[in-house]
Amino acid sequence: MKCFDIVIIDDDEFCIQALKKGLSAHACFRVKGEAQTASAGQKLILEHRPQLLFLDIELPTITGMELLQELRDQIIWPMQVVFYSAYDKYMLDALRSAAFDYLLKPFTQEELDRVINRFLEYDKKELSNPVRLSSLSSVSPKGNAFMASTVTGYKVLHLEQIGYVTYQKDRKQWMAILNDQSQLLLKRNTNANDILRYSPSFMQINQQQIINTDYLSMIHDRRCMLYPPFNHASDLCISRNFYGALQERFSIL
Repeated sequence: MKCFDIVIIDDDEFCIQALKKGLSAHACFRVKGEAQTASAGQKLILEHRPQLLFLDIELPTITGMELLQELRDQIIWPMQVVFYSAYDKYMLDALRSAAFDYLLKPFTQEELDRVINRFLEYDKKELSNPVRLSSLSSVSPKGNAFMASTVTGYKVLHLEQIGYVTYQKDRKQWMAILNDQSQLLLKRNTNANDILRYSPSFMQINQQQIINTDYLSMIHDRRCMLYPPFNHASDLCISRNFYGALQERFSIL
């Protein structure tokens, strides 16, 4: 039987014990650690690399979302996050943080079972998917949607959400710039070819930048100008090695 490791982070000991009792009904889940502070929780996550994290949103010093943000560059394995809180006011923020699910305290065994069963179904689908690419994988016949790896698992993105992708030398990672002005770091082992193969709209303009040509409005002095909301990007310069490919593609004289 396949087993899954769980870490629980909650500043309320009573809630931790209630959650452990509920999880004990599922033999395939093992609680590997529990913490009541963000710092202790971060150590547990990195030590045990759990497949499932139960994370209280209101911690003594920072929120659960902030804790994940601090760890996002170090979590390089698939991990799903279930946020739980006594207040439903955090639900929207949790979902925006790509939460796998959300539990309201106090929860019933039936509500917890529903989350667990959903996770098991998710894992089964992941195993049955023959395409397991490094960071992005096509999930639509037209190739206009992608599954991007995030700190809490995988996030579905549509092609029109991505303006360009740039390589971060200090992090040694590619980062997608999205149309809501947010930035999405891809997995460390992603390379330029991984990104380019998902859509003909992606085109590399230099060693460190790939643009979505659907947003390309003008090329002036080897500088790419994009349509809004990416029109403020001013450093998209075409290098000599890549200029020939753009000339051919767009019939530039």
